[in-house]
Amino acid sequence: MSRLALQTFVIVMMMGVAAPIAAQSVGPAVDVVCGSNPGERQTCAADTTGGVTLVRTIGTVACVLGTSWGFDEKSIWVRDGCSAEFALGKQAAGGKQFGTFTPGRGLQVANTANGDLNIRLFGYVRYLNQLKLDPTYTDSFGKTSAIKQRQDIQFNKAMVFFSGWAMSPRFRYTAYVWTTNTSQGLPAQVVVGGFFAYAFNPHAALGAGIYGLPGVRSTEGQFPFWLGADQRLIADEYFRPSYTTGIFARGEITKGLLYNGMWGNNLSQLGVDAGQLGNDMTTVSGALVWMPTTSEFGATNGFGDFEHHDRLATRLGFHYTRSDEDRQSQPSTESIDNSQIRLSDGNVVFTPELFGPGINVTDVVYQMQSVDAGFKYHGFALEGEFYWRQLQNFRGTGIETLPFDHLLDTGFQLQMSAMVLPRKAQMYLSGSRIYGDYGNPSDIRLGFNVFPWKNQVVTWNTEFLQLNRSPVGYSSVPFAVGGNGLVFHSNFLVNF
Repeated sequence: MSRLALQTFVIVMMMGVAAPIAAQSVGPAVDVVCGSNPGERQTCAADTTGGVTLVRTIGTVACVLGTSWGFDEKSIWVRDGCSAEFALGKQAAGGKQFGTFTPGRGLQVANTANGDLNIRLFGYVRYLNQLKLDPTYTDSFGKTSAIKQRQDIQFNKAMVFFSGWAMSPRFRYTAYVWTTNTSQGLPAQVVVGGFFAYAFNPHAALGAGIYGLPGVRSTEGQFPFWLGADQRLIADEYFRPSYTTGIFARGEITKGLLYNGMWGNNLSQLGVDAGQLGNDMTTVSGALVWMPTTSEFGATNGFGDFEHHDRLATRLGFHYTRSDEDRQSQPSTESIDNSQIRLSDGNVVFTPELFGPGINVTDVVYQMQSVDAGFKYHGFALEGEFYWRQLQNFRGTGIETLPFDHLLDTGFQLQMSAMVLPRKAQMYLSGSRIYGDYGNPSDIRLGFNVFPWKNQVVTWNTEFLQLNRSPVGYSSVPFAVGGNGLVFHSNFLVNF
């Protein structure tokens, strides 16, 4: 074969290969590239009147519409480490894409002029070893109970989220299916829920549906970006409110000052049906968060400094919750996300004749305040929270013989963490304590997180947990009510 013939053959073969490859490109063209560093906000000029589509992220931080990116008539803005490529115009608003992936938000499987759809998966496999726990536990009333010393492997939780916007990018929806394998067969083993929200502007968004009562930091909406795998310290679990159905509002008062409030049915509606709810709707919860130095605390507001802040990031949060709870509206002790009103020895306050013969508490007013503070810098983080909870206005039978008219418990948690290898490995030490009339339980934890792909989509978490008479626990978490001793667990998480 002559040299000219060989060259002609190679060119024809290259064209034959290149043509199918070019034909596979169906996404919109990139018109704007806009990026930010952790702790900053950047604005990129753009004509957005015909619509905006996020083509793909080009960093390791999730870009979430309305949270870490957005747009007005003249520009696109990004913040807190979000960096992405954007398409503009009618092609962006009505074009078709399949499989665009945003870490922490999942896959965009539909993108049209009237709305989009994202599908996200969260789940993890857990090995749990509780064999070092004491086999029995004696509460403050002298009652002894057996502690099940578990050792098992579970696909412990699976959550599938469907989210996006409809008719207007300001109108957002989220729906999810949530199941916990360890609670199979129980009434709340599967949860189907969601909410709708409309963002009028960065200062005001109004929504309705199942939502977290913002009574502590861990229910503000940063799940699952915690240090431990899908489980709180025992003080947080003991004091906190949970998730209920209601109306919520949130927004930015001014740069670095946020509010979040909710009016709902009860402290925890997971596992409680409408027939069990009271009709007074006295549950209110709110939070005010100030971030004075960088006006942010990471793209997800999570625990630990995975983002590696080059400037000192700080936050101070104030939380309040009040609810008039009755015995019937409490979730079962093994519900998927159990939030019971307990004494500091683990007993549920509504237990018949707990406080003496003939005394049966049926209603109580729960009030709880908490203050949290923290800082992040160069991969290091120190974060703490203090709690005050008061139970009062006890009602039921035989209440006149109660030896008290209210109960006041306090407590705290403290978490320290360091990215020992940036975006690869994290180490943390944390602990909490409760001060109550029926005992002073505590826990301390040493844990490690490994991020194989240098992001928080896949995490391998391992933790050693020392319990001191835990007042909380159920099958989904590694601690048991009354647990005293060492627990080991290792978890492989996917947050796609």
